[in-house]
Amino acid sequence: MDEIKIALGKGRLEKFTLQALQEMGIEFPELKKGSRKLIFNDTEDKIRIVLVKASDVPTYVENGAADIGFVGKDTLLEQGADVFEVLDLGFGKCKFAVAGLPDQATKPNQKLTVATKYPKVAKNFYNNKGVSVETIYLNGSVELAPLIGLSDVIVDIVETGRTLKENGLVVLEDISEISARLIVNKASFKTKTERIHSFINQLDDLLKKHSIQN
Repeated sequence: MDEIKIALGKGRLEKFTLQALQEMGIEFPELKKGSRKLIFNDTEDKIRIVLVKASDVPTYVENGAADIGFVGKDTLLEQGADVFEVLDLGFGKCKFAVAGLPDQATKPNQKLTVATKYPKVAKNFYNNKGVSVETIYLNGSVELAPLIGLSDVIVDIVETGRTLKENGLVVLEDISEISARLIVNKASFKTKTERIHSFINQLDDLLKKHSIQN
């Protein structure tokens, strides 16, 4: 029987996921700090973890290279992958927001320039509002853009708001709440129904248990 393949992005979500799997009784003895391996099997050869770049998780799951993936909602919204989103893991809570200078004013019928790492999210948000925008893709320090006149506003992830505040920016509009999610390949959901449902139910029970304790 084929194992369930899980795509997992490196970083904070990796640590959260491995801890959850351990509490579910799923151990990966070869997955040690500092290891350069990217594929790990559990002790019973029923679960295989594939460590990938966080932004690649939806691609692996959508194309069937992995059955299940742990990924941030921000990545899902930006990529629009054709997968089943089955669980809100309640981890890494933050939000997408529009931010800019406190006195930022938008003029009717004026095209807005938006700097962001998430152009699809920005365009969808403003299209739904009927606002014409030009997006400028920046991979880092988007807070600089409105300060030096590169853009009118930015669309970014906001967790505490500290970075915005220290750079003289404020949240102008909230777009959506985001957190880590569990996603499943659509074909795998049919071909490995029993095993995947069992995994989902175990994880859901664990999340509920922690929610009660907190």
